[in-house]
Amino acid sequence: MLKLAAKIRLRRKGAKKKPFYQIVVSDSRAPRDGKFIELLGTYDPGKDPAEVKVNKEKVLGWLGKGAEPTATVKNLIKREGIV
Repeated sequence: MLKLAAKIRLRRKGAKKKPFYQIVVSDSRAPRDGKFIELLGTYDPGKDPAEVKVNKEKVLGWLGKGAEPTATVKNLIKREGIV
């Protein structure tokens, strides 16, 4: 059986010096801002406090399939009370 090489990670959007991120599932070999499989939510560090919007069902579904979150995403979903 093939192991899913998927990562839950941040995809940078927004203007120079004004970052905005999308939380996406992508192939671990794909570039950071490249092709992704599914959009799970957003993260806006420019607001005070930082705004995180995540679809809980989708995140739990991908974690169940074996997708590995990056350290930053793991902290964000932990802060939202998902994991």
